[in-house]
Amino acid sequence: MRPTRAALLVAATALTPALLFTTPAFATGSTATATATTVTATSETPVDEMSEDDLRVAIARILADEDSGKAVVREANRALDGTVEDMRAFLETGYRLAQAEDDRVEIFRILGAEDSGKAVVREATKALETDTPEALRAFLETGYRLAQAEDDRVEIFRILGAEDSGKAVVREATKALETDTPEALRAFLETGYRLAQAEDDRVEIFRILADPTISDALRTAAENAIDGTPEELRYFLEVGQYEVDG
Repeated sequence: MRPTRAALLVAATALTPALLFTTPAFATGSTATATATTVTATSETPVDEMSEDDLRVAIARILADEDSGKAVVREANRALDGTVEDMRAFLETGYRLAQAEDDRVEIFRILGAEDSGKAVVREATKALETDTPEALRAFLETGYRLAQAEDDRVEIFRILGAEDSGKAVVREATKALETDTPEALRAFLETGYRLAQAEDDRVEIFRILADPTISDALRTAAENAIDGTPEELRYFLEVGQYEVDG
C-alpha cells in the first residue's frame, strides 16, 4: 500500500538532516550540461537505482521545503501522482526545470520592483538572456546580492555628496563604505541612514532652540519635536517650523 501524501511529508521532514540533495555545480558556459541529481540517504544512491518508496520520500522532502516555488510544487505533485518513471524523471530533470521556471518568475518580479537599481537590472537581464537554470539560480543566490551592493554603494556616494548631509550621516555612510560588505551597505540604507539623519536633525533643532530671538510658538513646537521619531524630526525641519511662524 502506498504511503499517504501527509505521511510522506512527515517522513521527509524527519529525514531532512540525513536526506540531502546534491545539485549540479553552476554551468560556466552555454554548452555545459547538468549532471543527474543524486540523493544521499545512508549512501549516495543514483536516482535510477532508488526504490519507489525512496523516490516518494525524496519528492516529499522537496514539497516540505518552504522555499519550493509554485512550479516545483506543481511538478512534484504531478510526479507523485504518476508512475515510478514519472517520479524518476522529475528528480533527474523536472525538478531543475521547474526550479528554473520559479527562478525566472522571481527575477521578473525583481526587474519590476521600483527600487531596483541599474546594476540589479543589468545582472537580472543578463541572467534572463542566458536563460539557463544555472544562470537564473546563480543570479538569485549570489549575483543579486552583489548587484544590489553595487547599487547601494552608488546611492551612499550620492548621499555623501549631498550638500545637506550632516555630520552623523557622513560618519555612518563613511563607515558603511569602509566596511564595504553587501550587508553593511544595505544596513546603512535601510536603518543607519534614517537614524543618522535623526541625529543630525536633533542637533539642528537644538540649534534653533539656542536662538533667543525665536517666537514662543516656534520654541514650543521645537521642544515638542525634539523627542519625536526620526520622521517627526524631519517633518518639523522641512515643514513644521515654517507653519508655526508662517
